[in-house]
Amino acid sequence: MSHRRIVVAAAFVLMLSLSSSSTAAEDRPNTHNMLLFGDKVVFLSHLPMFDGLNAAGDEFKSPHRYQVILVAAFTPKQLDRYVKDHKAHPDARFYTVGPDEFVLSRLFTPESSPKLTAFNATVFRGHLESEPQHPVSGLKDTTIKIQRVVHGRKFDPRAEKPATLEYLLVGEGEERFLAHAIFGPPDFDQVVSVELSGQKLTDGDLAQDIRVVIPDRENIAAKRLRPGQRVNATLQVGSGAPTKAKLEVGREIYFEEGELLVPPTFDPTEEEEKN
Repeated sequence: MSHRRIVVAAAFVLMLSLSSSSTAAEDRPNTHNMLLFGDKVVFLSHLPMFDGLNAAGDEFKSPHRYQVILVAAFTPKQLDRYVKDHKAHPDARFYTVGPDEFVLSRLFTPESSPKLTAFNATVFRGHLESEPQHPVSGLKDTTIKIQRVVHGRKFDPRAEKPATLEYLLVGEGEERFLAHAIFGPPDFDQVVSVELSGQKLTDGDLAQDIRVVIPDRENIAAKRLRPGQRVNATLQVGSGAPTKAKLEVGREIYFEEGELLVPPTFDPTEEEEKN
């Protein structure tokens, strides 16, 4: 084949690739419930599901097939109402957010300037699917603006799931949390507070993707981090070299296993009943 034909053929392949990617079907709007946690900074974590594969086997069917973690830009009034409710109910482990329907991927794409930077929602003390519900006074049908995207990723059934326990480190200011890195079923969602020693992370560091690996733990729910544990870990900030760190695990804010099975179950699993 001549050089000219090779160039033309390559250009045609590129054109087809760009055309198919630009016309890729976007998810329909859906209700994407979220976990809300943090004392001084408000974090949001989408509650994911897998729910089987499509016919081609290259996509999970659930519209909730994403791990998305955000920092909310609460107004002073919103933050005051949230803090007051939390102080009045110190036994509440976490809060949840029930938003109006929207397209989840718009919160983190395109990466440089996401299409969606706010949504309307109601904030609930505890899980919004529990009965009775406990909407927070003054935070019903409120507009939640997004300050920044911590993590946004669609689950890929072809991706290799880590064999060892892996977390995403999120934080700002003095707050530090670990969110379990989710890949494919069976899996689990978990958020714990944590303190690090041997590592000083700036807010600039925390704005990057930070992976924490517990090298001697199998990546299953039964081996997850527990409150009070002190463990050795490997920490990687962005594309930097992995470094060693020591972790002291605080409280377990959230744990869910059943909804990340295929098929999902809403009945408590054995691990959930231990909580």
